[in-house]
Amino acid sequence: MWMFSWLCPILIILAIAGMNTIAKTTPYTKFTKKSERREMPKGLKPSSGPPPEEETLFTEMAEMAESITKPSALDSVFGTGTLFPFENFTLDTADFFLNCCDCCSPVPGQKGEPGETGQPGAKGETGNLGIPGPPGVVGPQGPKGYKGEKGEMGDKGYCGDSGERGGKGQKGEVGMKGEKGSKGDSGMEGKSGHSGLPGAKGDPGVKGEKGELGPPGLLGPTGPKGDTGSKGVRGPIGKKGFRGFKGSKGEVARVPRSAFSAALSKPFPPPNIPIKFEKVLYNDQGNYSPATGKFNCSIPGTYVFSYHVTVRGRPAQISLVAQNKKQFKSRETLYGHEIDQASLLIILKLSAGDQVWLEVSKDWNGVYVSAEDDSVFTGFLLYPEETSGISP
Repeated sequence: MWMFSWLCPILIILAIAGMNTIAKTTPYTKFTKKSERREMPKGLKPSSGPPPEEETLFTEMAEMAESITKPSALDSVFGTGTLFPFENFTLDTADFFLNCCDCCSPVPGQKGEPGETGQPGAKGETGNLGIPGPPGVVGPQGPKGYKGEKGEMGDKGYCGDSGERGGKGQKGEVGMKGEKGSKGDSGMEGKSGHSGLPGAKGDPGVKGEKGELGPPGLLGPTGPKGDTGSKGVRGPIGKKGFRGFKGSKGEVARVPRSAFSAALSKPFPPPNIPIKFEKVLYNDQGNYSPATGKFNCSIPGTYVFSYHVTVRGRPAQISLVAQNKKQFKSRETLYGHEIDQASLLIILKLSAGDQVWLEVSKDWNGVYVSAEDDSVFTGFLLYPEETSGISP
């Protein structure tokens, strides 16, 4: 394709160059009329003479054109002309004369011989690689070949003759002692042998142990009372007796119980008085009073008390009061919008009638409660006090 695109401009240049070369190599020619011995004016203008002179002039011009079209005439008239289009040339209107006029029709010349083949042009640059085409369609699978015929079985070869026996080899060196082999399997049981003769009398054996007591004999007559003898050896333990009958169902011992758990319903309780945990969670025995915030001991024993309270915005000092005495104190220091938790677990021994409650000090009552935070007071009997009627 690129060769065709270059060939078209080359052919056009060759055609233009051929015309320009002929025009350049056309010499200035004067045409004269021999009959009247007058010189034709320059430029081939027709004279104002009679018509026969014009016919003679046209006839001479035609003959001149025929002679010029021949190759030999071209060489004599125009000289040697260069027809290769790539040589340098110029066009000058003063160097040639167009042998035609307005009053005559142009006479076409004979077709010239083809020019020499031009030199090959420089090799063009390699074009860009085109887009690869789509893969071809997979062809159909060929037919399955036929199974070859089974070859014929060859003749059985002859058995070769036995070779001569070789001579006895030399005795080899003694090898190293091998490792001890593993124990072999037990052999088959042998047949029983004949009974042997009685053996010689053996030595007397060792004295045997004392035998067991025999069964008691028949009861004899009562003899006279003898002297008191020494204490005898303890006899063996007798056999286990039969299992007795199942007894009647006894009464279940009643275990005393006492426990409570209550939560605070309002934040920042007043100081120096029992904190009222009004939201009761458990108080089946009724030993805790939500109206006073106190626990009343009705069963003497050991108790466990604990609290878990939220502190917010201000400090808090919490005291556990038992038997009218502050048994334990804890402090939590907070300011601003800070929030934290305070907790306690303690074991106390109480008597019947003792009371237990919680208090906060003045200006240290930051105990808090909300929908997201709780404050809880809990106590229960661990085990009662030992008495003659109640056991732990």
